[in-house]
Amino acid sequence: MNKRRNIWRELEDGFGGGSKFRILLHLALHPKEAYTKYSLVRVTGLRTPTVGEHLKTLVKLGWVKEYPFTPRTYQINVDHAIVRYFIDFLEKIKNVKRLVDQ
Repeated sequence: MNKRRNIWRELEDGFGGGSKFRILLHLALHPKEAYTKYSLVRVTGLRTPTVGEHLKTLVKLGWVKEYPFTPRTYQINVDHAIVRYFIDFLEKIKNVKRLVDQ
């Protein structure tokens, strides 16, 4: 039961509020791309400090990779099990939306 509690805590930490979800969603929808903090600010419409704090959490969880370039870049970690399930979920949701739109 302790493992179950830990996974729910990790999901809560990872998804957090809506702003963290927007960052994660953008990275998950573009898994082959790496983004600077500034580019994530532009595509999500969030403030730089907010993006920075959320990226720290996502990197700490291992959901996002941080590359030490100048400037630093960030990419979704497709090797992480939870991230793979999340991306799979998004792919399924895309298909549902297509069926609903028809």
